[in-house]
Amino acid sequence: MADQSVSRRLFVATAGLAPAAAAAGQAGGGKAAINETYPGGNAKATGPVKIVTMSKFEPAEVERIEKSAGKPVKLVMAANREEFRRELRDADVVFGDLRKEDLDYAPKVKWMQAGGAGMEGADKALMASDITVTNMARIFAPGIAETAFGLLLSLTRGLAKYYTPQFAKRTMNPTGTVKSNHYWELGGKTMGIVGMGGIGTEVARRAHYGFGMKVLATDAKPLPRPDFVAELHDPTFFKEMVPQVDVLVSAAPHTVHTDRMFNEQVFRSMKKHAIFLAMSRGRLFDDMALVRALKEGWIGGAGLDVMPVEPPPSDHPIFDCPNVVMSAHTSGWGPERQDRLVGHFAENLRRYANGLPLMAVVDKEKGY
Repeated sequence: MADQSVSRRLFVATAGLAPAAAAAGQAGGGKAAINETYPGGNAKATGPVKIVTMSKFEPAEVERIEKSAGKPVKLVMAANREEFRRELRDADVVFGDLRKEDLDYAPKVKWMQAGGAGMEGADKALMASDITVTNMARIFAPGIAETAFGLLLSLTRGLAKYYTPQFAKRTMNPTGTVKSNHYWELGGKTMGIVGMGGIGTEVARRAHYGFGMKVLATDAKPLPRPDFVAELHDPTFFKEMVPQVDVLVSAAPHTVHTDRMFNEQVFRSMKKHAIFLAMSRGRLFDDMALVRALKEGWIGGAGLDVMPVEPPPSDHPIFDCPNVVMSAHTSGWGPERQDRLVGHFAENLRRYANGLPLMAVVDKEKGY
């Protein structure tokens, strides 16, 4: 993109992904758009800032990050763990990850910016420390939401089941009739979304405005209901929601409460034609129960960007299932993703350097 600064346009786009956050701040008045903050989430710089990372940023990205704070910043990209720990000794900020073994080398570190959105793999010692942790919540959501509809349309319009196999055989003949149920439209159908974070919000927005769907949703946080969601409830609504929907979307973080929540009971409760979409974390669903659901016709199909084990082994029975489309946990990839990622980190660095609340602060007790 031509403008690599933390532009108003980019910041507005990032703020627009925040849950119920007001974007008026960057327009010159009102409160700035900030994701939820928690105790310990207001780390601030007291002088020049040194950042250490093992990520490899491009020169233009380094310049963009270092210039964002309005005060001296040095970004050190370590080539290996030994160099990383050596540079940690006088570092203020880490981009990427910190393990228990690293913490003894990091006496000055106040803030760690994770490079991803999911925090289930974060070291327990880090989560128990006084270091403020922020993540990339909502930064990857636009691409993931678009992939969700790519998978979904491949199923509802019969592309995966009827026409991709034909194409591979260099043939192309119609399946069904002009009014058969080999195909169905999304307009007027109901989508159920578990998790109204970045992914869930962007999927819901597209479902309602783009396809005329009714959206039901659950979330563990007490969030305001967006205009494009018909009903938003706490997780106790989940069992009531499942039998009502034509498309069921897994978009929640992985926690002890969401582990394998999409199980045999859930798949048996779905409509026979309903489609399951797994877009956040693979460990939210029981893959063997899903295999049975697909093979025995409990549900109509599944679109999977994630699996409990990635990549799934070649002998996994999911590859033998009818009406499945998959991608390799790549739904959030693309150059726009990287632009938002760097912009998010640069804006958070500006906030850190100037004593302002950080965006996307992780609640260490909840794990997201």
